Amino acid sequence: MLEFLKKLFTPEPKPDYSQLLKNDGIILDVRTKNEYSGGHIKGSKNIPLNSLTNNLAKLKKKNQPIITCCASGMRSSNAKSILKSHGYTQVYNGGSWRNLNAKVS
Repeated sequence: MLEFLKKLFTPEPKPDYSQLLKNDGIILDVRTKNEYSGGHIKGSKNIPLNSLTNNLAKLKKKNQPIITCCASGMRSSNAKSILKSHGYTQVYNGGSWRNLNAKVS
């Protein structure tokens, strides 16, 4: 029981996003096409959240690091859950694309 509580309340260590990208990682921006065209992280892939499940074939490697991002972190959190539920093993919520861009640039 104590181990369960520790795991529940111990925050995960912050991932090194730059290192994940060096290890064949990708950035998946789940904002709408319109939002993405207004600004995005160079080299990121855009698959809007509402079409993610239908476009999983575009993410071929299930063990590739995938960093999700959006405008605030809410949709990217949902995208992480969707990807994990479909067997993707290394998925990280990068939160806001602007904040993530500052961390990987």
